[in-house]
Amino acid sequence: MPENDTTTPTTPMVRVEDLHRSYGSGENAVHALRGVSFDLPRGELIALRGRSGSGKTTLLNLVGGLDTPGSGRVLVDDTDLSALDENGLLALRRERVGFVFQTFGLVPILSAAENIEVPLRLRKVSRAEREERVSMLLSLVGLGDHANQRPGELSGGQRQRVSIARALANRPSLLIADEPTGQLDADTGLAVMELLRAVVRSEHVTALVATHDTQLLALADRVLHLADGVTSWQDDTVPAA
Repeated sequence: MPENDTTTPTTPMVRVEDLHRSYGSGENAVHALRGVSFDLPRGELIALRGRSGSGKTTLLNLVGGLDTPGSGRVLVDDTDLSALDENGLLALRRERVGFVFQTFGLVPILSAAENIEVPLRLRKVSRAEREERVSMLLSLVGLGDHANQRPGELSGGQRQRVSIARALANRPSLLIADEPTGQLDADTGLAVMELLRAVVRSEHVTALVATHDTQLLALADRVLHLADGVTSWQDDTVPAA
């Protein structure tokens, strides 16, 4: 770097510092996380790898502001979550973080388009803007011809695509996905993971995707392992300092 270059490196999208989370107390306490620390670079798809029950969901909930740690801290887009009250956390989750779950979480009586539109209505976005954004997202996830179909009329893979589109509705900077392919067959799961990778590129978001499916790891930019309450980067995917 030139001597007169005063620029600073881009801050990570997520910074986790010495994170601890336990359930229960005393001899019966379960230590889900034991001093976890890592940075997530911006604009990348990061796979969180771990066996079932390893604490992946606990970690995702802490990063997304759905839970609070016993100690340590999480910064999302340079915002310290521990400094936010409940209203601040709600605003963060609504405006800056998108969630995709294994169980889809769609409203059965609403159409695909209406499900995607829900976060925009909560933010009181104008009707014209809502319609434009929903149309674009349906096209992005390959469901432009299924806007009026309800979840029960869609396949599992299509329902997950709707949930991804809904998670992107408010243009989040961070997308968190908890085993998004867990209820899908291998081919459909691969297609959904490829979609997430394409979304990261087109929407310029950072995605943290929990999975224990080794076939899907090759699609990630980096792989973060979680075992025995601690994390480590796969050797060839360590973020640059």
